[in-house]
Amino acid sequence: MAGTFYEGRRDRLEAEVQELLPQADRKEPAIGAIVPHAGYVYSGPVAGAVYARLEIPPAVVILCPNHTGRGAPAALDPSDAWRTPLGDVPVDKELGRRLRELVPSIEEDAAAHAREHSLEVQLPFLQALRPDVRLVPVSIGAPDLDLCREIGEGVATLVSESAPEQRPLIVASSDMHHYESRAVGGKKDEAALAQIEALDPEGLFTTVFGGHISMCGVLPATALLFAARRLGARAAHVVARRDSGHETGDPSSVVGYAGVIVSSRDRVG
Repeated sequence: MAGTFYEGRRDRLEAEVQELLPQADRKEPAIGAIVPHAGYVYSGPVAGAVYARLEIPPAVVILCPNHTGRGAPAALDPSDAWRTPLGDVPVDKELGRRLRELVPSIEEDAAAHAREHSLEVQLPFLQALRPDVRLVPVSIGAPDLDLCREIGEGVATLVSESAPEQRPLIVASSDMHHYESRAVGGKKDEAALAQIEALDPEGLFTTVFGGHISMCGVLPATALLFAARRLGARAAHVVARRDSGHETGDPSSVVGYAGVIVSSRDRVG
């Protein structure tokens, strides 16, 4: 997606990411985050607002949706690394192996990740903040609450088995509503975000599917909330919101974006 969703030249991408990362008073150790994945011109300010607040550990588990419908319902990418103009992000094979032990439903499957932008666009932010970061890339494509629970609780075990300073961050890649007016879609997003702030994975899943909310990363977000519950999360705070109309100037048909930090603390700075 280099050259389309984000700048394709290293120098331009470095400048783009730095411009999107605001100065944060302090970094937050977090359990996880929900981060949008549209073109940077649209959702980049929200993504930057999240990443600027996070301490990035050595490894990050990225849970992404499957926009193409190809491949396994739950897929760990078998590649050795993912490449952006900023360089290669190695896949952490040991963490991936352990995750497959913990979550039998996850298969190694490259097809589910082929041409999937929602994970890739997270990487330049992570590379800018931690150049040696490693990746555990997981795609979730089946609207199955039990599958989300299995993945989330497996990821939580993976995190809890690591030494405190090595514990992976969990990133759920998701945009919010798609192609509705700001007035209508914004209310739908608020309903979904209320469930996220309540740390309620079942509530989020039911609200989105029952309310016909076109939140494309609801499955990764639900899995993240299951992991957060197991890991003792105390708060999920929306740190930024925006929609595509803020760039186009047309609020009649927009895509919504929200950035959320999930923390073991009561408040997020």
